[in-house]
Amino acid sequence: MASDIVIEPLTATAFATFGEVLEIAGSPSVTINRGKCHRYHDLATLDIHDGNAGISLFEGTAYNLPLTLDLVERHPLGSQAFLPMSNAPFLVIVAEDEAGKPVRPRAWLTNGWQGVNYYRGIWHGVLTPLQEPAVFSVVDRIGDGSNLEEFKLDPPYRVVDTNGLVSSMVSA
Repeated sequence: MASDIVIEPLTATAFATFGEVLEIAGSPSVTINRGKCHRYHDLATLDIHDGNAGISLFEGTAYNLPLTLDLVERHPLGSQAFLPMSNAPFLVIVAEDEAGKPVRPRAWLTNGWQGVNYYRGIWHGVLTPLQEPAVFSVVDRIGDGSNLEEFKLDPPYRVVDTNGLVSSMVSA
């Protein structure tokens, strides 16, 4: 029987162990372009080992809830940042590492404008948009060598919206 993971709202404090929440918050670092543009500077710690940071575009297919979480992945050679190119909320799923295995997974819902930067080596779920279009700019390591480890969860988990968070933010 699958254990349930209840979706929480994404906050920088709750996510801090796993990475950084990328969002406009607080005062801008600098205002440019005659006051018409606010820059929020250096929001992600890019951690790239033996390669270069690259920018890719990902196009995902929307998932339905409840979600069966049976696969997580991590990137041992570089951090990975996901920046939504629409204002559609998506799920952010992570797990702690215990002796090389993912344990105690958690799930958060973005507010649609938040991105995330997973620290290098953090177990995380696959890209999980909840509605389309689901286009993301992804900044991660480009280079030789294997930068992907996958782990099949057995038994799987079930990601649920028992508190109505998703249903209140995502249109059908």
